[in-house]
Amino acid sequence: MSIHAVKREQANLTWDNSIPPAITIDSGDTVSFDCLDASNGQLTASSTAADVVRMVFSQCDQVNGPVFVRGARPGDTLQVDVLELQPGAWGWTAIIPGFGLLADDPEFQEAALKIWDLERDLEEGVTTFRERVDLGVGAAGSALERIRVPIRPFCGEMGVARREQGAFSTIPPYHTGGNMDTRHLTRGSTLFLPVEVEGGLFSVGDGHAAQGDGEVAGTAIETSMKVKVRLTVRKDKPYVNTPHFVSRTAERGAEMGYYTTTGVDPDVREAARSAVRNMISFLAAEHGLDRREAYMLCSVAGDLRMHEVVDMPHYLIGMMMPESVLSGH
Repeated sequence: MSIHAVKREQANLTWDNSIPPAITIDSGDTVSFDCLDASNGQLTASSTAADVVRMVFSQCDQVNGPVFVRGARPGDTLQVDVLELQPGAWGWTAIIPGFGLLADDPEFQEAALKIWDLERDLEEGVTTFRERVDLGVGAAGSALERIRVPIRPFCGEMGVARREQGAFSTIPPYHTGGNMDTRHLTRGSTLFLPVEVEGGLFSVGDGHAAQGDGEVAGTAIETSMKVKVRLTVRKDKPYVNTPHFVSRTAERGAEMGYYTTTGVDPDVREAARSAVRNMISFLAAEHGLDRREAYMLCSVAGDLRMHEVVDMPHYLIGMMMPESVLSGH
């Protein structure tokens, strides 16, 4: 096994299978990435809400890579083991006018910015609303120091190149990954992506220190991120045609393991239907269930979640199956 590195400047603003690889590796190798925050350096620890308005949106959500994995061919699956995630010393959360689930709501047409001191809070594992909240000219912030947010770092962008020619925006998620903004892809999780081009061409970016399911306002705690992943070509998961992942998540007062399938579609109902169908295919292939049995199990044990709802034209919905149900424990 070899260890490789992708530098901070080796980044792109589109998914495009014509972009030359930043590096070439063997299956099973480990790669480290040094990623800027989603603003691509346009915001700093001293920024204000006025800087949010001046931000060039087309320069945001860059991804580092791509990485060519030898032996990865169309029809294969790329396994991405998330080994390390180190957020930066600070992060930001913003209301960006015209963006987010409530983009057309008159109440949220003014920019706002919260700067988080992560360096101070990383050791404790939680951060708070305190200081550095700028709600715009003439606005007064609230005393929110009692609000404590667990720090659970992950990368919002992880994906491979699409088979279609041309440049595709990094803003939405796709069936090949991309801006999934899925908070469950923390350290120790494993992501499976469908390979559509030779080498896969994997990229990563959009570091988050914390986020809820859906990322409804359009930003999480955005931060730079140092990432280490292991990339392995799998020939035995032909049913993976959207992102799947294995994760451990704090749910119902305990750490629970899940196998998750996803659906990506401009119609939220169709995205949900796709996620369920993909779980049925997984249960049939990996656990030998009849597809009708699998459909019933999805209804009684699966959790359907909105993982990404703001980066149109696509929603990303997950069907999360507890591993305890599948293992019999």
